[in-house]
Amino acid sequence: MNKDGLVSFLVGVGLGVGLGMLFAPKSGEETREMLLDKADEGRDFLKKQTADLKVNASDLLNMGRDAVSRQRDTLNDALAAGKQAYRDKVEQTGNAETA
Repeated sequence: MNKDGLVSFLVGVGLGVGLGMLFAPKSGEETREMLLDKADEGRDFLKKQTADLKVNASDLLNMGRDAVSRQRDTLNDALAAGKQAYRDKVEQTGNAETA
């Protein structure tokens, strides 16, 4: 959505809210109370979603750390095996030259 579309959307929302309040079957006090309740519900919903996102992000971060740790261990094992293979080959070559 481009900038003009966003502005049009926001103007439409504002007009809709204004017309809704003018033709609302409830009194002004009741309407304000309802709007405050809905705003509180929205705030609570956002807090819950934020908390859920934090938990999910934390879980993903921990899974990533575990994966990196496993890869590091695998790489270290492969490196150690390569070093040992090199030592064995050098040792074999050294033994063959002295024989």
